[in-house]
Amino acid sequence: MSYDHTIDKRQARNAFERAAACYDRAAVLQREVCDRMLSRLDYIKYTPSVILDGGSGTGYGTRKLLMRYPAAKVVAIDIALAMHAQARPAVSWWRRWVTVRGNRTSYVCGDMEQMPLKDSCVGLVWSNLTLQWCNDIKRTLAEIYRVLQTDGLFMFSTFGPDTLKELRQAFRGADNYSHINRFTDMHDIGDMLVHSGFATPVMDMEYITLTYDEVIGVMRDLKAIGAHNVTAGRRHGLTGKTAWQKAINLYEALRTEGKVPATFEVVYGHAWKLKPRTTILTPETRRKIGLA
Repeated sequence: MSYDHTIDKRQARNAFERAAACYDRAAVLQREVCDRMLSRLDYIKYTPSVILDGGSGTGYGTRKLLMRYPAAKVVAIDIALAMHAQARPAVSWWRRWVTVRGNRTSYVCGDMEQMPLKDSCVGLVWSNLTLQWCNDIKRTLAEIYRVLQTDGLFMFSTFGPDTLKELRQAFRGADNYSHINRFTDMHDIGDMLVHSGFATPVMDMEYITLTYDEVIGVMRDLKAIGAHNVTAGRRHGLTGKTAWQKAINLYEALRTEGKVPATFEVVYGHAWKLKPRTTILTPETRRKIGLA
């Protein structure tokens, strides 16, 4: 039995590949959070020429960003190729050569923890609910800092530790395996942003609670968006009937006003990559430290 929360990236990619065709029907929360992020751009006076949509999925955020910044180009990166297939507009083969030069979106299949992009190539890195799928957030932030241009902006959302607390509580009472991803605290992410070189980070959080008629509805929606349990500490095999029913019963005990809740702690943040500060040493100071 294990609580190892390390994400198996191969399994995660396969889950998103399988979910791509039905993702949009279930991704209500993901679109809502994306829209709330977009509204925050109203207060930021910055117009990027190249945008990186990290974890672009089926392209909802990409399309919204293109509408907001009509002169910009977007690099959409996602770990699942099938997500890009859903995102790309259907264009007949005989018209493809006409539209390719005017295409403002480039699709890249890759992992945000190690992006196949050159240094300082984008002005805005946008990431909606993707960081929670990264095993090493420090490494991911370093990658984002690397590809971001000086004076560029990083804006993101992710899930905090209270996300799916009801489901976590139910399974904790049923067995000793990992069933839910581990989510990083808002304050820890803020500290990591500073340590990665980002300036003036702004962080905040809110709770969004979805309600369902049945517990199985929570599981069904998570499966539909590819949010399977792909942690290393998961049970390799089916959860036994006894443990499964115990988890259902524990979850049912949380029913309120005829509905079962699913809580999501949504963390929002943005920070800038500014020019490194330089220190001018006086001749006296240089002598004191042995540089004169």
